[in-house]
Amino acid sequence: MTEPTAPNGLPEPTPPTDAMTYVYGVAAPYEGLGDVVEPLRGVAGAPVRTVADETGGLVALVSDVPAGDFEAAPLAAHFEDLVWLEAVARAHHGVIDAVAARGTVLPLRLATIYRDDDRVHDMITADRAAFTRRLAHLDGSVEWGVKVYLAAAPPPAATEPAPEPELSPGRAYLRGRHRERNARQDSFREAADSARRVEAAAVAHAVEHVRHRPQQGPLAEEAGENIVNDAYLVPRELTDDFRQAVERVAAESAAIRVEITGPWAPYSFAAPGPDESAARDDRAVTT
Repeated sequence: MTEPTAPNGLPEPTPPTDAMTYVYGVAAPYEGLGDVVEPLRGVAGAPVRTVADETGGLVALVSDVPAGDFEAAPLAAHFEDLVWLEAVARAHHGVIDAVAARGTVLPLRLATIYRDDDRVHDMITADRAAFTRRLAHLDGSVEWGVKVYLAAAPPPAATEPAPEPELSPGRAYLRGRHRERNARQDSFREAADSARRVEAAAVAHAVEHVRHRPQQGPLAEEAGENIVNDAYLVPRELTDDFRQAVERVAAESAAIRVEITGPWAPYSFAAPGPDESAARDDRAVTT
């Protein structure tokens, strides 16, 4: 008996009955996509395959995952396990990055789960117009991240103001703290002005801009105080101009430190997912 094949020519295996379908992203098929997908292994080491819409003009990148880990209750518990979560995130991004290296892909949220391939097919068919518009907008562009940090505080002046003899130790202490607070506020205002100039330079070379919440927590503390955490969608041909413009403005200010990362697949610019409310009984939790 002939093995069924997907529209891209790859074998279309039958998922085991206890499996669910993990969706990494949606892409417009391109020449050689089958060669890119065939060796890929996704979450839990499962082979990656594609599910096409009605026209074959869109494909979802998917793999099977065990229902015992990805049903709503166990998935919620797993999201408290940072080791497990990191492994899933690395696998997810590995699939997206491999496909994005040769074409345009719209990443979906981490742990987007459907009951089976039929429901994935229905989803991309129903939302074909929105996915097609967004993929066209992203075509030829990549994501760059720009993080702005407060620079390390400058060393104290070599000569401190002479203490005022009429002040008690307590009042002298409070006055010193007042001076420190004013100096910090001045430093923050200068950093904010510099960050706005960085943003203006970046926006001039981007087609879209997303502002994320500044990073916090232990990892952020090691890097310094993060005051801006932005993403830019930049045409590939403007990448060098984008970097040079941001680096030039950053170098003009001693009040900030700027970190540029990329290029990435356009994670920050993915369209909102389809309305899940009508399919809540048919799908696992999407987080």
